[in-house]
Amino acid sequence: QLQLVESGGGLVQAGGSLRLSCEVSGRTFSTYCMGWFRQAPGKGREFVAAVRWGSGSRYYADSVQGRFTISRDNAKNTVYLQMNSLKPEDTAVYHCAADRSCIDSVYDSRHYDYWGQGTQVTVSS
Repeated sequence: QLQLVESGGGLVQAGGSLRLSCEVSGRTFSTYCMGWFRQAPGKGREFVAAVRWGSGSRYYADSVQGRFTISRDNAKNTVYLQMNSLKPEDTAVYHCAADRSCIDSVYDSRHYDYWGQGTQVTVSS
């Protein structure tokens, strides 16, 4: 079993930056994928970014490519999402998630086994 705890959300003006953290409790394996998803009010869950724990390969949604960076710190068992040039449309609850096998698409939330409670990100115009 894994427990995921997100932190780092808040209120920021458009053009600003935030760094989200996802602390993972429990043993992780090189086969895991870690992802960030977001959900805005009245909308479905949307893929943001993912990283393979073992290889470090990274994946991004087109809407955040070039602005967001996902990374992981194996020693700290923590995954980060650096968000720059934030826009009002980035406003959402951001969730961290873990996929134990990482065999299927990293973009599909249905393949993830563990989820954090989420952290609110609000970008004002």
